[in-house]
Amino acid sequence: MGLEGDCANGVKGNQTPRIGVFVCRCGGNISDVVDVDRVVEEASRLPGVVCAMAHTFCCSDPGQGAIEQKIRQQGLNRAIMAACSPSLHEMTFRRTVARAGLNPYLFEHCNIREQVSWVIKDQEQATQKASRLIRAAAARASHLRPLEKRRIPIHPSALVIGGGAAGLTAARDLAFRGIEVILIECTPFLGGRMASLHRIYPTGRRARDVIGPLIDEVVNHPKVTVYTNAQLESATGFIGNFLTTVRLMPRGVNSECKDPEAAIAACPEECLDQFNLGLSRRRAIYKPYDGCWPPIPAIDWRSCTRCGACYEAAGGKGIDLNEQPRLVEIRSGVVVLAVGLDTYPVRHGEYGYGVFPEVITLHQLNRLMDPTGPTHGEITVGGHSVRRIGFMHCVGSLQHKGIHKPMRDGKINEYCSRVCCTTTMHTAAELKERFPNLQIYDFHEDIRTYGRKHENYYDQVSEKGVAFIRFDPERPPRVDRDPLGEAPLLVRTFDRLTFGEELEVPLDMLVLATGLVARDMSKLVDLYHCSVGADRFLMEVHPKLRPVEMATSGVFLAGSVQGPMDTTEATAAAAAAAAKASALISSAHIELDPFVAYVNEDLCSDCRICLTVCPFSAITRNEEKRVARVNEALCMGCGTCVATCPSNAIQQAGFEDVQVKSELMALISRPAERLAAD
Repeated sequence: MGLEGDCANGVKGNQTPRIGVFVCRCGGNISDVVDVDRVVEEASRLPGVVCAMAHTFCCSDPGQGAIEQKIRQQGLNRAIMAACSPSLHEMTFRRTVARAGLNPYLFEHCNIREQVSWVIKDQEQATQKASRLIRAAAARASHLRPLEKRRIPIHPSALVIGGGAAGLTAARDLAFRGIEVILIECTPFLGGRMASLHRIYPTGRRARDVIGPLIDEVVNHPKVTVYTNAQLESATGFIGNFLTTVRLMPRGVNSECKDPEAAIAACPEECLDQFNLGLSRRRAIYKPYDGCWPPIPAIDWRSCTRCGACYEAAGGKGIDLNEQPRLVEIRSGVVVLAVGLDTYPVRHGEYGYGVFPEVITLHQLNRLMDPTGPTHGEITVGGHSVRRIGFMHCVGSLQHKGIHKPMRDGKINEYCSRVCCTTTMHTAAELKERFPNLQIYDFHEDIRTYGRKHENYYDQVSEKGVAFIRFDPERPPRVDRDPLGEAPLLVRTFDRLTFGEELEVPLDMLVLATGLVARDMSKLVDLYHCSVGADRFLMEVHPKLRPVEMATSGVFLAGSVQGPMDTTEATAAAAAAAAKASALISSAHIELDPFVAYVNEDLCSDCRICLTVCPFSAITRNEEKRVARVNEALCMGCGTCVATCPSNAIQQAGFEDVQVKSELMALISRPAERLAAD
């Protein structure tokens, strides 16, 4: 399968465009609809074209070799490839022309498969459109200039934001690859949400037995620096050279405190224990659990009255009640975002939450089941044991317009939180194992145990006697006091599994399986120019091709900051982010496409409009020259500044006005021979 067609000799040298047009038959994908021979013949008569030919598979090794050979033989200084989508093979053909000695940006890709043969069935119309697209590409190619990729050095360190399971995994993997890591966590202790869990699926291991060794690996690694109580203050820079400023909030306690337990015991102030989700109380100076890191207490300044009791109990050392915040600047080549998510904030009165103390969340039940929790593993409410317990699925997930109230941003949570069903089944299985006589009722709209072998949990609890009741989402269950006094609660619902029969179920406790929602990341979004999806979670470039990369180069996503994930998925995503980040840092520099804006200083009027419209803050003002200046490392080539400049002082490499206008004029004009025929 060789090249077909004729090449005409042209003027030697690079001053006059010598364009080669290569048309791919794509094994019939194109040639079955488009008259390729006619397209080649018409292309050969275009101005500047000295070589036009076809090949069965241009992307194949023989096809690329033939293209390279013709570029060398004919002294071509421009190349046009009429083939499939540029998203598929543009880089393939850029490398092909580069191997032939041609600048890879003196190449134009023309899509005549997805835009022609796959959408047009009439051969005449398809052939005309293919010729017209090639004519426009040739007009544009005549004005192309050789460009060079931007080469940006990479600072050999990584900033990981978030000290939960995903952030710790990313930090560990990066450090194991020999990369300096700075890990910052906004709370006083590492571990994130996982540290407060009892057991996790699918292994059933205690969560702290998993997160504890991971914390030890990170904090004891010589390549890792950890800052807790760290709040993001500002961030500037670009891929390879980020500068992030964090505010370290005072901890109040340092390693010189020799008797922290005495200090905690002496504190007279109490507040709700957030670690136990308000199910117990703690002192204003506290440690969330035994074995936490750092192993020293922290002071909750919202509850502390600075009475000095802890200072005196500790012997006057290691406690500073007047400690002030301080700023730390962190320079890094990449940034890994692992800030996690939140559970759905149940509204007061929703399924009786906040009205009846017997209504709690699944996370709160998880704390009650923990032997180190507020009830030492006993399932009680108001001091009474529980004989009948119900689980309510999809609280804050799979919401319906007109039925559920929107969140603060006016949106409802229409998505599935994915992990809640399996977590509920796992919890019910553990309850049945520990309390065989416990009656369990499962109220659900739908059950989605999506993970591998997760359906086994459903089978297990079904065999152990859990009663499943499927409610209609348009008529959600109602929770009231039991008027007969048989139980604290009475749930009324219509069961779709029994053809809409109305049921009344007395319960001692109702557990709400709350969904997962994105936390407030507005500052993070502003600082790193993050893309946000409709579900408020951060959005990757492509879910399959670039699943852990942000549109902002050098910023990576780790874990559930992208959406609801279980621990296995979150740590796997974090490992992927670490692999991507380490590959970038290990290269010592990054090469980026040269399609960036540049300023003609002679035309710039210093109007500063471009400074206000650039979405990537890539344009600044040169105070001395009083002109705009583009930071090539930050510029993403979106073209917004080019379109808004009233003086036409800004152009974009690869998309200059003369190139675009020539392409458009050739696209809308009619060939001279066709006009003559008319």
